[in-house]
Amino acid sequence: MSIAVSTTNGFPIPDSAANACTGRVKLVNRRISPQAGHALQILGHAIEYLVDEAEFEGGVFDSGDPRFEAVRTLMALNRQIYFECPEVPSILESWRSFLRSHGA
Repeated sequence: MSIAVSTTNGFPIPDSAANACTGRVKLVNRRISPQAGHALQILGHAIEYLVDEAEFEGGVFDSGDPRFEAVRTLMALNRQIYFECPEVPSILESWRSFLRSHGA
């Protein structure tokens, strides 16, 4: 699962997300608990609902629309929950760790 990270919304992001803002891309798998997965699902549905509602009404979806700020807040919560989930090391990282721990 990948998400885009924006630092323009004024919400702080964890240090683990800083790499995503440097322009360098590192694909990271995360271990998402059932609780975090459920929260991400609910937030995703809420974001989709607000965007669809604004689109259906034909209005301009910008910073003047209160739904815009609500979507930004929900997206920040989504990123916070996602980045709090522990990273799963890649196979290469696991092997390197194994070899280091066994003196190779």
